[in-house]
Amino acid sequence: MTGAMLVVAAAPGRAPDADTTERTLAGPQREAAVTLLVGRVLEEGHEAGGGRCAVRMFRPGLCSGWQEQRVLATARGMGSVLKEPALYEGYAARAAREQVLPTDAGGPLEIALADSGRLTDVTVQDGHGRRLAGELGPHSERWLNTEPLRAGETYTVQVGAQDADGTPVGVTMAFRTAPPADGGRLTAEFGPGPGTYGAGEIVTASLSRPVPADDLPARARLEQALQVTSEPHVEGAWHWVDDSTLHYRPRTYWPAHTVVRVRSGLDGVELGDHDYGGPSDDVQFTIADRIEAVTDSATHRMTVRRNGRIIRTIPVTTGKAGFRTRSGIKVVLRKEPKVRMRGDTVGIQRGTKEFYDLPVLYATRVTWSGEYIHAAPWSVEAQGEENVSHGCTGMSTEDAAWFFDTVREGDIVEVVNSGGAKMAPFDNGFGDWNMDWRTWLAGSALAGGAGDPHGSPLSPSRLHPTT
Repeated sequence: MTGAMLVVAAAPGRAPDADTTERTLAGPQREAAVTLLVGRVLEEGHEAGGGRCAVRMFRPGLCSGWQEQRVLATARGMGSVLKEPALYEGYAARAAREQVLPTDAGGPLEIALADSGRLTDVTVQDGHGRRLAGELGPHSERWLNTEPLRAGETYTVQVGAQDADGTPVGVTMAFRTAPPADGGRLTAEFGPGPGTYGAGEIVTASLSRPVPADDLPARARLEQALQVTSEPHVEGAWHWVDDSTLHYRPRTYWPAHTVVRVRSGLDGVELGDHDYGGPSDDVQFTIADRIEAVTDSATHRMTVRRNGRIIRTIPVTTGKAGFRTRSGIKVVLRKEPKVRMRGDTVGIQRGTKEFYDLPVLYATRVTWSGEYIHAAPWSVEAQGEENVSHGCTGMSTEDAAWFFDTVREGDIVEVVNSGGAKMAPFDNGFGDWNMDWRTWLAGSALAGGAGDPHGSPLSPSRLHPTT
């Protein structure tokens, strides 16, 4: 049975071994830390006993299906990511290797403090990039999901907190929910939702359960049933990102003012022996004017075009040596009027010359790891002259406000001549446009492909803002 092993990463880019973690949890703390209580309802033996199970309400016999785990959030854990970590579960590290405890998707997920401090941020994201809604308690001592978990899904949980002295700490965890008891009928959830988006917007299909890469007939039938039509018509194709996620894009960017309709014909379709598709909700959205922002790190200029015509040229600064801005094509993920950016969230130690702690205005996010286009009034003298940032694209407050008001989700952002790593296709936002069309088609079962042509795991990404 698919289970709910909790996996923890306590330092950026790597997961500690279980024995080290157990010693840290049980022995003296050598750094700032906060102990978290993570509570989940198990699939088997779930009994509420007339009251809702919760971390601070747990009583033996009341919630027989409740699993409570202790997880340490540390200063080293700020900005940590999971990269094929060893599986372990806090105090029960050895036992966790021997059994996998399935989590009930219908039960609550609760994160609370076991000692002094406060939660500052909790982000729960599924394997397809969707964020689970939740809310902090009135005293920032606990977090509870406000929308249900999905069955058969993998979730990554990032927790930011402060210890009793106000020092930032954090940890990244992962768990999996059990599939429906009867296997369920396979359905698809489409993205984006209804609305107006930029010409680089990607259509996503998240399946309710995986279809393995070696079952090409099932994948082909499923692709045929997931229909994308547009006015005007464009050439496009699905690409399997993993066993339960597909992305659809045209061969080139969507034409301005295109109407896109996505519907599922899966209901009743046989996908294998005794395996059928179920009903899914359709989606329709519209493409706005085509906005493209191209930043040349060598000339320190961003050129913004609307439908092919230049509407503004902006002096900018991008990532300096050691912090080069990712090169390639990205799309706007969301806009955040104000973001607090701290160096310790990406491993820059307090007290060093590179450390920063800044309130940032007009922040347009282009990667989940924290790359933004934003106001940087502290670097105005360098803008248009040299690259001095920690990876983001900085500009004057006036230009950043204009850019923030001009772009929308799905608009195209490209960086050239930065000397930075290439934007990855799938693991850090929408880098799909960096894949050539032939390679894209190789990821379609209908085009004769067998899934991801690269055959390599997704690379890790830092999950907190940089400047």
